[in-house]
Amino acid sequence: MPQGGAPRLVSTICDRLSYDIVFTEKAVSMRAFEVTGPGETVLKLDFPKPEPARGEALIEIEACGLNFADLLMIEGSYQDTPTVPFVPGLEVCGKVVALGEDTEGPAPGTRIAVFGGQGGLAEFGCFPAARLVPVPEAMPAPIAAGFLVAWSTSHVALANRARLQRGERLLVLGAAGGVGLTAVELGAHMGAEVVAVARGEAKLAVAKEHGARHLIDAEDPEILDKLKAIGGVDVVYDAVGGAAAKAAFRAIRPGGRYLVVGFASGEVPNFAANHLLVKNVDLIGLYWGGMAGYAPDVITDSIATLLDLYARGKIAPHVSHVLPLERCEDALELIRSRRSTGKVVVTP
Repeated sequence: MPQGGAPRLVSTICDRLSYDIVFTEKAVSMRAFEVTGPGETVLKLDFPKPEPARGEALIEIEACGLNFADLLMIEGSYQDTPTVPFVPGLEVCGKVVALGEDTEGPAPGTRIAVFGGQGGLAEFGCFPAARLVPVPEAMPAPIAAGFLVAWSTSHVALANRARLQRGERLLVLGAAGGVGLTAVELGAHMGAEVVAVARGEAKLAVAKEHGARHLIDAEDPEILDKLKAIGGVDVVYDAVGGAAAKAAFRAIRPGGRYLVVGFASGEVPNFAANHLLVKNVDLIGLYWGGMAGYAPDVITDSIATLLDLYARGKIAPHVSHVLPLERCEDALELIRSRRSTGKVVVTP
């Protein structure tokens, strides 16, 4: 959504649409979930409906996929937190309503998904036209809305950064979460032997359904012993940090790779450099949003690959909760309290 001032009202939108809009008070305002300060939010019923600037597209939002990063943004602790006030919501699925002046992009009416970085928790939003990804009509909105960030994060992490090979053993921490579950399924699809660490039998059962072969409860005090009992691991996918990270790091085989994807536990782990050296271990960071800025071709190729896998029925995205916009707080709490599996999605 445009920053630095009140959004301009749509004045020429009817020329761009294939259906009529009556310009009433309702047509020029919308509902939006706004962050007004660190940890402070409000659902506004008369938020100004934006108009796309040059390089942008106006999207009628069908669904918004929530991410752990949304919680950090609301708290003001994310590395890319916008200036308040702002509307959170990193990724959405919707339909193109209009394009900004002299802007190339999908035609109005085209169904798309987009990682915009903010603006998703609203009925309409303006996003960079260059980032719009057409999605199949057969892909449900809740699936498309939560597809880009989680799935591409895991795909880039495993295929591009860690170079996961068929037959290797992959350990996934937070294996039933938004990104963790995608790592489980992609790892299994790539031919790896997947070890899932998650909290409780129900979450471990979800990980097993998506391809995990070994299951370890995150509350088990003997995680390291159990990892050693199966012979260690080649690649660690860590979106959690905390105590489990220490056990995972010690279980890596010589020549292994440790992927740092996030810190959902709130505890950033430290790794002993001498252990990296002695065991020839690669410590690899992945910030997907940052990579989209400096290596967009990697992200574009990843998304194209994933959409093909989805179209061929090779991957099955999991959405545990779909809530309406007026229940944004409940949706965010599902992630905060770790009561969800896979993705949580909000629909206007």
